[in-house]
Amino acid sequence: MKKIFTPLDLNKIKTLKAGQEILLSGIIYAARDQAHKRMVQAIKLRKALPFELRDAVIYYCGPTQTPKGKIIGSCGPTTSSRMDVFTNFLLAKGLKGMIGKGCRSGEVKKAIKKYKGIYFITYAGCGALLSKYVRSVKTVAYGDLGPEAILKLEVENFPLIVAIDVNGGCIYG
Repeated sequence: MKKIFTPLDLNKIKTLKAGQEILLSGIIYAARDQAHKRMVQAIKLRKALPFELRDAVIYYCGPTQTPKGKIIGSCGPTTSSRMDVFTNFLLAKGLKGMIGKGCRSGEVKKAIKKYKGIYFITYAGCGALLSKYVRSVKTVAYGDLGPEAILKLEVENFPLIVAIDVNGGCIYG
């Protein structure tokens, strides 16, 4: 498996191909539907975002409550298509990578190709296992959303599969 590190940029991801397994290390941001909605509203109102989108990676995840003695609770991916309505806005502002589960709309596939982004999937139903790759967690925005707040996660060797590459190659066809 190829190892890559955040922040992502085109030089780091241009050789990755749909279906390729990778291990990602660095900073990623966990965010779900309501956090996406707020970020897009901020973009439309020309307000500051809670983190720098340029070359960032968003993980579609809302972790469970953190058990005593652990860094994070179960943190498996959520269905990515729920974020499709927001994705074009975020890619246009520099978002480079997304992690989730499931296929994306044709519009999102076109936007990924246009903005030279990348979409990864990770193993669904394995949230407890995936939590073992998280080294630190910090809430960075929208704490009132509970598990849908934006979290800054430091990950090490987080297992991913390229689902849509920068050229539009897609494992879903």
